[in-house]
Amino acid sequence: MSAPTILEIALPTPLRRRFDYLPPAGLAPDALQPGTRVQVPFGRQQLVGLLLRVKSESSLPLDKLRAAETVLDRDALLPPELLNLCLWAADYYQCPVGEALHTALPVLLRQGEVAREQGEPYWHLTTEGKGLPEGALKRAPRQAELLAALQSRGQLNRTDFAMLGIARSQVKALEDKGLAACREQTLTPPPATAILRETPLTLSEEQQAALARIPAEGFQACLLDGATGSGKTEIYLQAIARTLEQGRQALVLVPEIGLTPQTLARFQSRFAQPVVALHSGMNDRERLDAWLQARDGRARIIIGTRSAIFTPLAQPGIIIVDEEHDSSFKQQDGFRYSARDLAAMRANRLKIPLILGSATPALESLHNARTGRYQYLRLSRRAGAAQAPTIHLNDIRRQTLEEGLAPDTLSAIGETLRSGNQVLVFLNRRGYAPTLECHDCGWLAECGHCDARMTLHQAPRHLHCHHCDHQRAVPKICPSCRSSHLQPLGQGTERSEEALRSRFPETRILRVDRDSTRRKHAFRDLLTEVHSGEPCILVGTQMLAKGHHFPDVTLVVILDADAGLFSTDFRGPERMGQLLLQVAGRAGRADKPGQVILQSHHTDHPLVRTLMERGYHAFAELILSERRLTQLPPFRHLALVRAESKRPENAVAFLQQVRHLAEQHHPANHELGYLGPLPAMMEKRGDRFRYQLQLNAAGRKPLQALLARLAPELENHALAKRTRWSIDVDPQDMS
Repeated sequence: MSAPTILEIALPTPLRRRFDYLPPAGLAPDALQPGTRVQVPFGRQQLVGLLLRVKSESSLPLDKLRAAETVLDRDALLPPELLNLCLWAADYYQCPVGEALHTALPVLLRQGEVAREQGEPYWHLTTEGKGLPEGALKRAPRQAELLAALQSRGQLNRTDFAMLGIARSQVKALEDKGLAACREQTLTPPPATAILRETPLTLSEEQQAALARIPAEGFQACLLDGATGSGKTEIYLQAIARTLEQGRQALVLVPEIGLTPQTLARFQSRFAQPVVALHSGMNDRERLDAWLQARDGRARIIIGTRSAIFTPLAQPGIIIVDEEHDSSFKQQDGFRYSARDLAAMRANRLKIPLILGSATPALESLHNARTGRYQYLRLSRRAGAAQAPTIHLNDIRRQTLEEGLAPDTLSAIGETLRSGNQVLVFLNRRGYAPTLECHDCGWLAECGHCDARMTLHQAPRHLHCHHCDHQRAVPKICPSCRSSHLQPLGQGTERSEEALRSRFPETRILRVDRDSTRRKHAFRDLLTEVHSGEPCILVGTQMLAKGHHFPDVTLVVILDADAGLFSTDFRGPERMGQLLLQVAGRAGRADKPGQVILQSHHTDHPLVRTLMERGYHAFAELILSERRLTQLPPFRHLALVRAESKRPENAVAFLQQVRHLAEQHHPANHELGYLGPLPAMMEKRGDRFRYQLQLNAAGRKPLQALLARLAPELENHALAKRTRWSIDVDPQDMS
């Protein structure tokens, strides 16, 4: 009697286990490949899971196993290297394997869609259409216009129609007459000999030395630490060209959707090979098509945000993580992976080079470079004739401010505009004002669902909690003392925009924050206006800080530089320094010298003085020395067990039990320690009370061993049913 065939399947459920099924009736054994999708019955529903392996034994009796409905893929959807990376990441980040693999797939594949590229529709003339003489369809001039375009260009797609101003009704009219027809075409890359569309720039000696140290093949993690404007992107482009010449693909990760279009445009203008994007701003069909093009090797360069690290590659050659310090590379819920760290693991397994680029590297990356784990490549000078901006500290204590702007700052803005240049005013608080205050009794508009104040917005006028999204109308009188003297407290981007518009009425004011860029293409349209070169003032949040090239911005004003100095999160000062220098780097690109005005109430603070006078590396060294003394990352490894509940006692009791179990497995000592349970920095959010237990370890292995034992025990614990809990390994957000 032959051994039974049993399918071990990962399903998208929060249960930390794998599920056994019998194969569908009549299925040939060779059709069962790990990495294929399988549709199975699960309770009363149907789920799409991923086959992990075929085995001959199960912990359940065979007569208790249900049969899978169908195998959805003829070949493995995920190659072995990517499937194994996802399994490793699920274990490392303590995520149920089904949830992790589900996250790694495009939405349509999770829903059971056929893994086939739809292709782009192209319209062409039929035989009858080709036989029409010139000047045909005179009575239908719009149809005649389309006919002439098809006759001259052979075929047109939707993008061509938009550029020519041709409506869908015109196309349908020709189709109905049998004069035009549509066919789908998939991406076909040009021959590998056609690599470049334009000539690369000449590298400086510093850039040449850095590029020479990046290997053409074999694993090597390289930290490219380059000042803003030093030419990091040109090194990326030339390293990618070398990869393409070998017939391999390049994967480039960027931190924000807003950076993708400009990066895509720059790469498309340089390379004659197909470049595709992968990010959440695309629709599900576009993302699936790009994913399949990368998997099949037809897309040669893939540019994407965090989740693009899970893109399958037919011929992987290099991985690049731009702005590697950015916290958005860490997923903050569900599968809490770090795309930057997974990039290092994936490149290592694929034996290909990895470039981590930043003007302000993460302290963990600097530590890895200084201890020899990463190759350290430094670019200290701006490329070409560009000069680093001059930075002025403006001590605003005892100054009379005009809506947060000092007199000297306003004068500098006026001078910059009169000289025909642009100004960037940075304030990392959207809305009109951080909150609403009663002038008579001091009442503040607080959120009833969070330990937070509600932000006042003007367009439309309302109060909005940026933590739980609760909104309400602005009261006409104080709910505490019935006074009508309600006033905005503090500065937000809307209020700064209003003040600048009043002070400079002839100047275009462009506000760039999450509120002003909600409409599709709004951010792209704003950037287009900035790049026109006309004098204007950009007022914005950290959306403006990340990698954007504004050649006509010669003055950057930072209104509130102090928030990070007093953050309760130990990463606060590091993030403050990175953000300030990233914003400052927008000034003085190309041949225009720039200046930065940093307004602060604490210009004498050691971190501020060090950052402004001695630069980021001295600043980083100061923080690293503090971290070494306090035994915080990168000198010690952290994990947080978080718990939240509408009843705070449930969350606290659960974490107390977690600590009790942890200490049973591994009593606290220098190797592994515990802190908490403690309230989260914002204890109440969205009507739920939040607490956390910190686990800290001298090495990753003991921490991982403990978490691997704890996670299944906690899942089955009675208190787990009364709380929402999670494990966050290498947390970036301590709030």
